[in-house]
Amino acid sequence: MKRRQLRGFDLKQINGVTSLIGVDEVGRGAFAGPVVAAAVLVTREFLESRWALAKSGRVNDSKLLSPEQREELWLEFEQLAAQGQIHANPGRASVEEIEQLNILGATKLAMRRALEGIYPPEAFEQKRDEPDLFSSFEERATFQPTVSARVIVDGLALRGFPYPHTAFVNGDARSLCIAMASIVAKVARDRIMTDLDAKFPGYGFARHKGYGTEEHRDAVLRLGRCAQHRDVFLRKLLAVRVDPAQMDFLAAQE
Repeated sequence: MKRRQLRGFDLKQINGVTSLIGVDEVGRGAFAGPVVAAAVLVTREFLESRWALAKSGRVNDSKLLSPEQREELWLEFEQLAAQGQIHANPGRASVEEIEQLNILGATKLAMRRALEGIYPPEAFEQKRDEPDLFSSFEERATFQPTVSARVIVDGLALRGFPYPHTAFVNGDARSLCIAMASIVAKVARDRIMTDLDAKFPGYGFARHKGYGTEEHRDAVLRLGRCAQHRDVFLRKLLAVRVDPAQMDFLAAQE
């Protein structure tokens, strides 16, 4: 799907409503760190704005952009949010929540938290009390539109999700607002993993962002797991490549 079609896709999806909210997540398959989602709300006015006409062609699925391109777009999204042209909010689910809920449940939780920040459903009486993941969107995080919105999500439809939504496989390569959400989520999570690299040195979190690279696998076998590792994701690696005595030793280091 060519990037110039992303805006056109959203213009079709926004028919019948006044705003469109794209949702995406990153970190679902990582060995370590939280799963982070983001929601980005756009209006028809934004989709027809000078920025969207001139610059939206640079937006794409975050996986297909370089770190430099993502950071540059992040700064532009901050400016758009400050001007009230878009509304964006990240949400995350911790490693502990991933262990409690499984990765799908934690992903839905992160998405719900991202959506609650810009379009909280009436069913939720309490706002989440965790701080925003980045201060520049903090004021926009409590934006509550009085207009109708349609939620579109990357991937498959989510069972038991509190928001009515439409899911699109490869939505981050089809929809402008989903692609924008993928960038917000990716940059937010990358920054979290860079911070964790300083707290848990030796694993290379700043480089591989918690994914199962060979460097990361070797570090786990050498150093054992840390508090930011997902037990269920490491179980097979440790069972296959570490003998039982070593596994007992690693567990004792926690």
